[in-house]
Amino acid sequence: MTQGIDNKVVVITGASSGLGAETARHLAKAGAKVVLGARRLDRLEALAGELGLPAGAVLKTDVTDREQVKALVDRAVELHGRIDVILNNAGVMPSSMLDKLKIDEWDRIIDVNIKGVLYGIAAALPLMQAQNAGQIINVSSVAGHKVGPGGAVYAGTKWAVRAISEGLRQEVKSWNIRTTIVSPGAVATELTDTITDPDVAAGMKTVYERAIPASSFARVVAFAISQPDDVDINEVVFRPTSQMY
Repeated sequence: MTQGIDNKVVVITGASSGLGAETARHLAKAGAKVVLGARRLDRLEALAGELGLPAGAVLKTDVTDREQVKALVDRAVELHGRIDVILNNAGVMPSSMLDKLKIDEWDRIIDVNIKGVLYGIAAALPLMQAQNAGQIINVSSVAGHKVGPGGAVYAGTKWAVRAISEGLRQEVKSWNIRTTIVSPGAVATELTDTITDPDVAAGMKTVYERAIPASSFARVVAFAISQPDDVDINEVVFRPTSQMY
């Protein structure tokens, strides 16, 4: 599936592992010009070597820092003259029961999962408006549709991503900008490693025993990007076939 992807400039946050890294591999193979950001620069550089990316195509990026996100998007424009797609993928899931009062974790999850998406939008939207084209893909979750015990704050951030994305969709029609929400279920990544509450972690481990590979997410993103310009895939929800939640 390369039609509609070849030569597109795609910025991906959280690209050092999991969903982001696998999507970078998939899109690069399809001919996209990927520009990758994450906090772990060593992993980014290893991925750049694997994919044969040009110098400067990776940048250490903490999505909780607006200027770093802007610098990543600006890097794509410096290298390739435009930005066609931004995938706001970086996320954390330090879930816990609310009465544990893990407030520092609440702050972190809000900063990464909500502000990180907003900073990605803020960096890319003016450029896409000037181009009169572009696509913003935001990563929500099945938890953005259903809430379970121990996942209230995480689910809250993912509901917020969906609300922000839907508002964005309605606001950007005048500039031919497409918007997509991707809501995965249990996909094999390092996301569950961010859970510090042992009880919640044990329950989530059971859910993720049937996790599907990150390539499933990459294919969904590729599907959304590959559509003709007059087709806007607004939301995709997908799970392992065996996942009930």
